[in-house]
Amino acid sequence: MKPIRAFAIIMYNAVAVHMPESNTRLSFGARRLRAFCARHMLASCGRNVNVERHARFGRGVTLGDHSGIGINASIAEQTQIGRDVLMGPDCITYTRMHRFDRTDIPIREQGYGPVRPVVIGDDCWLGSRCILMPGVTLGKGCVVGAGAVVTRDVPPYAVVGGVPARVLRYRAPA
Repeated sequence: MKPIRAFAIIMYNAVAVHMPESNTRLSFGARRLRAFCARHMLASCGRNVNVERHARFGRGVTLGDHSGIGINASIAEQTQIGRDVLMGPDCITYTRMHRFDRTDIPIREQGYGPVRPVVIGDDCWLGSRCILMPGVTLGKGCVVGAGAVVTRDVPPYAVVGGVPARVLRYRAPA
């Protein structure tokens, strides 16, 4: 591990993750510090990003230009976040699930299935507490309603909501 990456991980977990939200008057440079850490911790990190307080992310996460990871978000390994993505608080992505196909041994002993990356397209808006399940792709410009559980791919410019999420309408082209 490179020394700068190790420093960024320590700095993020010890200090930056606990600093105030980025949009408060007394943020004390929290946005800049978390962006610095993200640049060195993530697999790829664009310009002008915003990683909010208490956000957690796994290995191999990519974050595009002008995008953000919301407050208390939990972003699983290999998640790809495009450009200009808005993410509300408490969003979760999952890229793998417990195996449960065998009945002769307890589920907790069956391990995990393979990683199936989540892909969030450019210009998407993820509402508070939405959940993206393994292997889901969100098309460009889509909106995921608060509390939605996305279990399958979302077409470009769709507005989805519910459990499981379904297309409610499409955004009108400009």
